[in-house]
Amino acid sequence: RRVLVRGDMKLDRLHDVIQIAMGWTNRHLHQFITGSRGSATFYGRPDPEFADPDNPTLNEKRFTLAHIAPAAKSKFIYEYDFGDGWEHEIVVETILPPDSAFKRPMCLAGANACPPEDCGGMGGYYSMLEILANPKHPEYHEMKEWLGREFDAKEFSTEDVNSFFKRLKA
Repeated sequence: RRVLVRGDMKLDRLHDVIQIAMGWTNRHLHQFITGSRGSATFYGRPDPEFADPDNPTLNEKRFTLAHIAPAAKSKFIYEYDFGDGWEHEIVVETILPPDSAFKRPMCLAGANACPPEDCGGMGGYYSMLEILANPKHPEYHEMKEWLGREFDAKEFSTEDVNSFFKRLKA
């Protein structure tokens, strides 16, 4: 997905934007990760029950996109659903001058449907696609029932995403 957002957007809000752009429903934990695995910084919703004193999770409500990606070509990871382990590399393509008229995110481009929630990560998603491609597969009907809807892996609409973005509070 290619999405235009403000640099002063708080990370908790950026999470909402990514959820909408991907087509997910915010049913799982998430975090933003900067740096390398050995010296990573984590941003999310701190939970004292699962706190790591050696590498605490910083409160995403206190940091903006510009804090973690201050320049063009900056990269970070957005991880969603720790069980399925969806990791997205987010790349800041460019930084535009501030524009007070720009209030809501805008989806500029995208391709393919988002994998359904709880499909089992990349392996589960590819298995799902394989099953759906073969009506004679022993799990075909069970998979169709689990999905509860038709699924077209090639489907994506910037218009639909932008329609959801319009519903966000400015």
